Amino acid sequence: MGTAEVPLYHVGNNRLHAAIYREALKNPGIAILHDAVLHHFFLGMLSRAEYVDEFVFNYGEWTRELAENLYAERASSGTDPRCFRYPMLRRIAERSRAIIVHNPGAAAIAREHGAKSVHIVPHFYEPVFIDKAETAYFRERYGIAQGAVLFGIFGYLRETKRLLPSLQTFLRLHAANPNTALLVAGEAVSGDLHRLLESEARHPAIHRLPHLSETDFSTAAEAVDCCINLRYPAAGETSGIAIRLMGAGKAVILTEDAATSDFPDAACLRVKPGIAESAELFDHMIMVACFPALARDIGAAARRHIAERHSLSEAVRRYRQVMCEVSSA
Repeated sequence: MGTAEVPLYHVGNNRLHAAIYREALKNPGIAILHDAVLHHFFLGMLSRAEYVDEFVFNYGEWTRELAENLYAERASSGTDPRCFRYPMLRRIAERSRAIIVHNPGAAAIAREHGAKSVHIVPHFYEPVFIDKAETAYFRERYGIAQGAVLFGIFGYLRETKRLLPSLQTFLRLHAANPNTALLVAGEAVSGDLHRLLESEARHPAIHRLPHLSETDFSTAAEAVDCCINLRYPAAGETSGIAIRLMGAGKAVILTEDAATSDFPDAACLRVKPGIAESAELFDHMIMVACFPALARDIGAAARRHIAERHSLSEAVRRYRQVMCEVSSA
């Protein structure tokens, strides 16, 4: 295929990406957007005047007052839908020679902000073998009955992962079906959320774990029967946790949006954000708990989809293809 010589930048919605972002503007190449919303990145990195100017650059002079209000209310930016409605991608989208994203929703956002060359490269997955004895020991170690239907929530625990409605819905499920348990594993990103988890997760059927090592995460992923992986408001990201759980053959409950639109309906469960969220989440959870064979079928379809579309070899092939196209343009 030839040799590609073009810079490749990984950009995310976090101030730790500041140096990478600046270099991507200075020496344009291919920007891989792990998040299609960079609003919080700018709120955390720029002064008030710089932020307002950047917002106006993206959306026009008539939005200056809105930008000033958003900056003044930035303490609530983690859950403010307006911050997700204005991704602020224009500068890197226009400057980069190409943009790589992992899902159709992120691709649409990049194009809306002026990207001329947008490529979707699936988030890759590598299978991990976990002995069934390890999963049995994992459940035993944390006091989870071997026959219980185990739901799991993993990763950095943010308000946007819909933790409160997920916990409340699980408690409703457990009251109807006591042979259920919930594993909540990961670090809370804010003090408020930490306190919420401390108060809401005291039920004996809810098992609270800290950030898991790579080995423990793989074992926990194999031990659960279903993963709850909701995102709202979302930043256009593809969840690596959802990909890994689907690749492991587990039923995964996702928020219905453009970022999850390329998963086949038979390979996952979706809930609509908003007023219907809790009711639809309960319906899916009660189905998983009462009809485990159906949940296993969904997991099997998920495993097939991830193996076909998200293999490491396919991701490498697509990255090489994009890089060669850009370097020869």
